Amino acid sequence: MTTHSDQPFQSDIEAVAICRTPYKQKFGIPRQPGLVNVKGWVELTPKFNQLDAVRGIEQYSHLWLLFCFHENLAQGWKNTVRPPRLGGNEKLGVFATRSTFRPNGIGQSVVKLHSVVRRNGKICLEISGMDLLDGTPIIDIKPYIPFSDAIDNATGGIAQSAPELIEVQYSSLAETQVLAHSKALDISHLQQVITDVLAQDPRPAYKKAKVDLKIYQVALFDIDVFWRVNDKTIEVIEIKPTSVC
Repeated sequence: MTTHSDQPFQSDIEAVAICRTPYKQKFGIPRQPGLVNVKGWVELTPKFNQLDAVRGIEQYSHLWLLFCFHENLAQGWKNTVRPPRLGGNEKLGVFATRSTFRPNGIGQSVVKLHSVVRRNGKICLEISGMDLLDGTPIIDIKPYIPFSDAIDNATGGIAQSAPELIEVQYSSLAETQVLAHSKALDISHLQQVITDVLAQDPRPAYKKAKVDLKIYQVALFDIDVFWRVNDKTIEVIEIKPTSVC
């Protein structure tokens, strides 16, 4: 006999907002929220573009964003994944990780809320600390409640502590370029954002144990940052405006 709980679950889920961030590609996005202090926006979609929908939200310092891994959906999912924390060599169950390749493609992140503003006719939440690709669909927004959401003495398994950071240096050319782009983009802390992103070493785990001569590129804001690993130090070689195809 089939019980009610055995019936297939069906629900139409739609985006309530779109997240605008400096991260223009998946490569380089922090692997967890709160690791890079950079601001972004949550733009309410037309159906929800009303102040009433966010009335009272400014009384909270942080928010939970439930979102869709929209660029991964076509690749499907597997029962087991290889977490970067384990060097990409050991498998864990998908539900024991925060892998982006999930059965329903849903993720969650906690972000800091700064203000509610209007931008280009849209009601937006000004946030920081997000780990989301620019254009990520937000399927729900919930307040972070400290007394229940922050659990004392919780254990984090393979992710008990924050990732180790690597030193980031700049070539003389990159030093000059980052100052110029900082003024052009009106982002006073641009160099700090670049440093914070690269210090987490965005490379795939299997690359970190080998001699790596490759030059990498990370797209942030409207610039491309070119860098390489030089004797366990990341060196920013050059910073260019994003190419328009």
